[in-house]
Amino acid sequence: MKLATWNVNSVRARLPRVTAWLESARPDVVCLQETKVEDADFPHEAFTALGYTCTVFGQRTYNGVAIVSRQPVVDVTTGFGDGDADAEARFICATVAGIRVASLYVPNGKVVGDPKFEYKLRWLSRLQTWLERNATPDVELALCGDYNIAPDDRDVYDPDGWRDQVLCHPSERAAFGRLIDWGLQDVYRRFHQEGGLYSWWDYRQLGFPKNRGLRIDHLLCTRKLADRAQRASVDREARKGKEPSDHAPVIVEFV
Repeated sequence: MKLATWNVNSVRARLPRVTAWLESARPDVVCLQETKVEDADFPHEAFTALGYTCTVFGQRTYNGVAIVSRQPVVDVTTGFGDGDADAEARFICATVAGIRVASLYVPNGKVVGDPKFEYKLRWLSRLQTWLERNATPDVELALCGDYNIAPDDRDVYDPDGWRDQVLCHPSERAAFGRLIDWGLQDVYRRFHQEGGLYSWWDYRQLGFPKNRGLRIDHLLCTRKLADRAQRASVDREARKGKEPSDHAPVIVEFV
């Protein structure tokens, strides 16, 4: 299976780029984030024409996640099912070819100390609880998405400048670490121990040409699934050209 995750920053605005990438890369499953469209308005037809079905959980203008697959998708759930009244569309989970796959979009957090940062930490805590209640480390599970967390300084172009800031704050990194401690593995890191490899670059100040990026998009998998991984990559080409998303797809291939 070729599994990818990509924050597309509006599926309708990037639709030609997304479909062109699907045609060239041919992933089996791609988890999308920031689709920014209500379910009824998702452009299913463009994906169907390429042999994909889309399982979506969206909202107008903001957030939105989807699982786009060439194989049947079953047992779909949305949200954490924890009784919280949170209306933001940030989490969808389904089973594809026996693998439990989730597409998730962790809140950005805005700035440390802002209520949105506190919301981010609560959301990560809810994700941890969902994991503990709904999975075990011995199943094949992949939590794929934009985590809005750079796990360590290797994942940041300017560690000193970003230190203790949102995306790199110790409390966020600790939450990420708890997911790892539960039994997930950062599959991309298994293949790339070096720094300087990123998945997001700011639109401003020539962030992409200067490679001033962060690695904040991740595929976290249980060991049973991670041990099947053959390679992992970031498709930087998808970040180039006119009006791209500020993220590039992250891809892992499994046997």
